[in-house]
Amino acid sequence: MKNIYLYFVFILISAQMNLFAQNIQNKGNYTYQVREEQGDLNNDGKTDKLTVKMDTTDETRPFRLQVFLSQPNGKKLTLAVSSTKIIEPQYPIEKQGEPNGYQIPNFFIEKGILSMWSEIKGGNITYDFKYRKGNFELINVKKLTTNATRGYIDENTIFTETNFNLISGLRTETDDKLGSKKALSIRKKTVLIRPLPKIQDQKFSDKELY
Repeated sequence: MKNIYLYFVFILISAQMNLFAQNIQNKGNYTYQVREEQGDLNNDGKTDKLTVKMDTTDETRPFRLQVFLSQPNGKKLTLAVSSTKIIEPQYPIEKQGEPNGYQIPNFFIEKGILSMWSEIKGGNITYDFKYRKGNFELINVKKLTTNATRGYIDENTIFTETNFNLISGLRTETDDKLGSKKALSIRKKTVLIRPLPKIQDQKFSDKELY
């Protein structure tokens, strides 16, 4: 009877260990670093760090963005935010093994602002995040696109620059051409988004929202 009892205990422990191992595996194996940027993000005069790592064991090659902030006690940097949604996998499932066609986003830290520059169809988009009350909030989006359809730019190409200040809510679209002394068209409207989006909630597909 005692042996049977021990057997069931062993089975139960093994099942729990397997479940724990699966949970760890589901968190991803982000070991290959592709980006690192350093700078002061929380305005304490100390250096903070951002990293982007790829999970090379996953066939879609997903990415994880992490931001580490300095602490008042001067000890090692502490993880402040982590996201696997903000960067599109290198080989999205819907592409069936084909790459997404874009560069891995670049990140910059300047004057306390964390900027993410990404390629998009026909142009690029830049997100600006500012650390406030424990969160990185999206405060500005700048997007540049063209109507070029053949892969090259000529005198007839129209550039559209979008500036969206999420703090004021003012969204401005400006159409222009190469060599033009005056904008072809300027469109303005107010779009208030409250609360401001947080970096951990930002998805790579959100570029369509701005």
